[in-house]
Amino acid sequence: MIENFNNKPYDKSILSELPFIYREQGSGTRYVIERFIERNHLKVKMKMELTSNEAVKQAVIAGLGYSIMPLIGIRSELSNGDLQIIPVKDFPIKSIWHLIWLKNKRFSPVAYQFLNYIKSEKHKIIKERFEWFEMYK
Repeated sequence: MIENFNNKPYDKSILSELPFIYREQGSGTRYVIERFIERNHLKVKMKMELTSNEAVKQAVIAGLGYSIMPLIGIRSELSNGDLQIIPVKDFPIKSIWHLIWLKNKRFSPVAYQFLNYIKSEKHKIIKERFEWFEMYK
């Protein structure tokens, strides 16, 4: 178990000391982690590779290793104390996600209204549903 009594973030080189649990090749989470590792010239010891965030989360809870997970997938485990975040310099890793569709796609009326709703209400949705992310910055 890692203990950090002074609450200062660990250097990101700590990732090379931990048994690391990866998502499978091709996952968005894996892609973001690998880019971070490459940019920072880290050597990480892969302990295992699993096919879902839920499987990775359960492996970490079982004490099989450590991982980098999207906050949205571990909210309840953080709040109930099953998981904790290890403070590491330059974390959290931020990524940008986009809504995409075929260029010449003709939307159904419902899909069109949904897209307009997302465009007009995105700031309100973020504030109401995702403001809790701020405590992990």
